[in-house]
Amino acid sequence: MSDVVPTSFMNLPSSLKHLGLRFCNLKGKFPTEIFQFRYLEYVDLSFNSLTGYLPSSNYWSSHLKYIDLKGNQFRGSIPASIGNLTKITFLDLSNNEFQGQLPSSLFSLKQLTDLVLSNNSLEGFLPTHVRGFQDLKVLCLSNNLLTGAIPSWPFTLPSLEELDLSGNRLSGPINQIQKPNSVQKVDLGYNEIHGEIPSSFFDLVNLTELDLSSNNFKGVINSVMFSKLENLLTLDLSSNSFSGVIKLDVLSKLKKLGELNLSNNTLLSWSSDSGSNTTFQELDTLYFSSCNVMQFPNFLRSAKKLRILDLSNNSIQGSIFKWESEGWEQLIVLNLSYNSLTGLEHFPGKNLKFLDLRSNLLHNLPPTPLPPSLQGFWISNNNLTGKIPPSICNLTSLDVLDMSRNYLGGVIPACLGNFSHEILNINLQMNKFRGKIPDFCVDDNALVNLALNDNQLEGLLPRSLSNCTSLKFLNLANNKLSDTFPHWLGVLPDLQVLILRFNNFQGPLSISNDTKPSFSSLQIADLSQNKFTGLLPTTFFQNLDALKHAISKHKSMFQEAWENLGLSQHLALDYYGQISLDVTTKGSAIELEYKRSLPIFSGIDFSSNKFYGKIPDVIGELHAVHMLNLSHNNFIGHIPPSLGNLVELESLDLSSNKLSGRIPSQLTNLTFLAVLNFSDNNLVGPIPHGNQFDTFENDSYHGNLGLCGFPLTKQCDNGDEPKPPASKFKEDEGSPISFLWQLVMMGYGCGAVLGLSTGYIMFTTGRPWWFVRMVERDWKPNVTRWVCKIRGKRNIH
Repeated sequence: MSDVVPTSFMNLPSSLKHLGLRFCNLKGKFPTEIFQFRYLEYVDLSFNSLTGYLPSSNYWSSHLKYIDLKGNQFRGSIPASIGNLTKITFLDLSNNEFQGQLPSSLFSLKQLTDLVLSNNSLEGFLPTHVRGFQDLKVLCLSNNLLTGAIPSWPFTLPSLEELDLSGNRLSGPINQIQKPNSVQKVDLGYNEIHGEIPSSFFDLVNLTELDLSSNNFKGVINSVMFSKLENLLTLDLSSNSFSGVIKLDVLSKLKKLGELNLSNNTLLSWSSDSGSNTTFQELDTLYFSSCNVMQFPNFLRSAKKLRILDLSNNSIQGSIFKWESEGWEQLIVLNLSYNSLTGLEHFPGKNLKFLDLRSNLLHNLPPTPLPPSLQGFWISNNNLTGKIPPSICNLTSLDVLDMSRNYLGGVIPACLGNFSHEILNINLQMNKFRGKIPDFCVDDNALVNLALNDNQLEGLLPRSLSNCTSLKFLNLANNKLSDTFPHWLGVLPDLQVLILRFNNFQGPLSISNDTKPSFSSLQIADLSQNKFTGLLPTTFFQNLDALKHAISKHKSMFQEAWENLGLSQHLALDYYGQISLDVTTKGSAIELEYKRSLPIFSGIDFSSNKFYGKIPDVIGELHAVHMLNLSHNNFIGHIPPSLGNLVELESLDLSSNKLSGRIPSQLTNLTFLAVLNFSDNNLVGPIPHGNQFDTFENDSYHGNLGLCGFPLTKQCDNGDEPKPPASKFKEDEGSPISFLWQLVMMGYGCGAVLGLSTGYIMFTTGRPWWFVRMVERDWKPNVTRWVCKIRGKRNIH
């Protein structure tokens, strides 16, 4: 069924009791035709595309017992009359767009067993008392906008098994619980609850899952908390302000505990006792990141079932010895990143799939052989020297290899180019590799990201790169490569990022006539600081289809792949790694980190080459481009008025050319423009006024002796110059704005450095809902960075 129409229900019997249309691609407004079925007991319209408002329940069948409308697009408030459905036992309105107050009438439904209203925008407080809910088993109000305290009644309901209030704005406190019930699962994570946990909370002796993560809890964790919770399978107290020393005899009481997360409690640490008599036979997952760990906890030796261990961002020093890693044989994920490890004398486990050793002080690669099961291997930002051992190519299951930011040298092993058909990410940037780039993708290969920048590689690009049909990101910057423009890469259907800057590429920007369209997915092209010459070919820009339309923001393939792994989202591992790009701006090193997702940032940087001739008008068709830098070339003629069509443009640099004529007034249409540089050309006439042009200062125009008008002191002679604009911005009276920036690769997030080789820096705020536009009221024209705010919850970053 593709649409809801009155005839859809006309042939059904009036005595119908059961209506199930789950995943039926229903569209349009709520189907009021169902009101004709006066005996209807069961309605399931979940996971469709229904819109509009939910009608008053006075029209509904009084026999209704089951209503499931989740996964639609209903909006508005939930009718208070829903409390009239006195026979209802199951109500699920989750994953819609409901707003307004949480109806108090819901809490009087005496026969309700399941109430699920999660993932809406419901507001208000939880009631202090309820009249119904004696049979309620599931209460899920997560990911709304609820505020206030946590009342005690949910914990005293006689039948409640699952309580989920996570992802709201509840500030607490948790009221004292008088008669604890049999609740088994409690999730209060991702709220703003403050203070200490009341002692009565730990009288919930039937708890199997408890999540208090990402709140403002404080206090000392002690034995009183755990002495009665012997049925716990999962305990998450991460991202709070708990303090104290975790004693092993306390944890050993939790004999059924399978998952423990105490990460991001900086005042928390392990006890120093040996723990030799402590056993954790069921412990499967341990997260103790960003605490105060100085050494490996000895009790880990007894955790024979441990599969996931995260001790990242602590102060663990020295080497990992065999005796310390005994008992880790079942590990599949080990994260020891951001510590002070200097050696790895023994390789822990034989079944590892993900090993993260980033940002330590390691001098040598782990002892070989590495387990063939390894899928993700991160050892970037260490002190590794020497060559990559050929044995690395025995890892035929590898998806991610990140050895960047070390001092590795020699040639890149030839086998690395095609040793794993499944590999997605190879990151060897910022080392000392020399010689030629080996052949990649000789056979079928899934390679998506390849970063070889900031090395000493030389010679020609291997033509085998044209076989990497899944390649999206290619960074070869800051090497000694010498070749012509690799037009043959235009055959790659998904190539989105091509960075060749600071090499010895030369010759014209020729485009292959055999590839149509060529570079159709390209969104970032950085050819700056090379020796390219000739005219800019019109066909190159005509083929950039991805820059002619708004950039897609759907869920990235990487995020989907991560979720398909079935691993906990608490993992600090960046499964597909990070590929970074260093940029020099005004003498300071600026690092851009490219992470998952598809790009939401786009740019063209052809600066510091030997291009000449006129700037093609066709560039004005690239409506989705955010940055355009053609500076330090030999362009002549007028600035194309068509550039005024680049409505998304935030940085424009045409400086140090031989451009002449007037600045086109059409450029005032660029309302997001925040960086402008026309300096050192031969431009003449009055500077246009309006919109962003009223915010630029003298240095945007210096070296153009024929320009006049605001902001220059030189007045125009014709008398037609508009008056200087009044200031639209208030000066900051307080402390300087704090700035956060990050360019997210294959989903460039919070911001980006623009004008990559001219010394201009610009932080875009992107297009998705979790970013803030740069034209916010706290933006000032003399500032070149903007606040970036991320409001997402439970995302992997």
